[in-house]
Parts: sequence; C-alpha cells; structure tokens
Amino acid sequence: MSTPSDGTFTVSASRTIGASAAVTYRLIADYQGGHQRILPEKYFGNLRATKGGYGAGTEIAFEMYPFGMKRAAQQARARVTEPEPGRVLVETDLDRGFVTTFTVDAVSDTKSRVEFVTAVPRKPGVRGAIEKLMTTLFLRSVYEEELEQLNRVAWEAAQTRS
Repeated sequence: MSTPSDGTFTVSASRTIGASAAVTYRLIADYQGGHQRILPEKYFGNLRATKGGYGAGTEIAFEMYPFGMKRAAQQARARVTEPEPGRVLVETDLDRGFVTTFTVDAVSDTKSRVEFVTAVPRKPGVRGAIEKLMTTLFLRSVYEEELEQLNRVAWEAAQTRS
C-alpha cells in the first residue's frame, strides 16, 4: 500500500496462478461468463456487461457487498480499457473514481503471475484516514479470495484445454 502524491492511495495483491497467462487473462477480460466465475459471491453479485463484453470498451454494472454485508449492497459501474491487450486490463469505476488494474505475466507455459492494484481517491483528514484503513482491509480480503478463486477456475480451464 502506498500514497501517491495525486490524492490517491493504492491497495495491491498478487499471486502465481496455475494456468498460462493466456488462459488467465481470458477469464479476467471475459465479462460475459469468465469474470463472474472469479468473483467471490460473498463480496460481489449480479455482474453484467451493459456494453461490449470482452476487454476494451466493455462497461459493467455489479453489486458490491462491503465486508460481505449483502444488506449494505452498493451499486457500481465501471468502464474497461486495455492499455496492453492480453497483459493489462483496467476497470475504472464511473461513480467513485476507483481504478483497478489487472496485470497478467507469464511465469512459464503453465503458470502466470497476476497482480491487482486499485488506486482509491483519498479524502483529507481523520475521516479520510479511517476510510483508507477500512478500504485497505476490505480490498485485501477481497483480493485474497478472488485470487484463490481465479487460481482454481484458471487451473480448471487449463485442464479442459489440454
């Protein structure tokens, strides 16, 4: 976690995934059936593509459950870009300004390294410090479960391709 000078802070997590970079990236970039499979139901629901469906140009809508509390569901919308197609995908939250970058690098023919980095707008003062702490704790929990689920789903997808 760091605090860039532009008024944001970042939260990140990474993991080695038991599938090729191509298989892993396809799951992340596919908002019509792949990405839904890697999201922990405890934290996300009803992800759907409202425009496009794969990679750049896709727009999505979904529900987010802070700390797993479905009664506190928040609606979210994001636009997807691909600064490096096949390697880097970015979701930009259209309402709150969060920017999440997914980077997938090959480790070998059968393994990849995935990193999630979210830049979060930082509010000033004590309220901002508390929100930073809570957001960081929440996103770290989400990323831990999402990376575990991505590993499982990508590994299964890789097995069906071989």
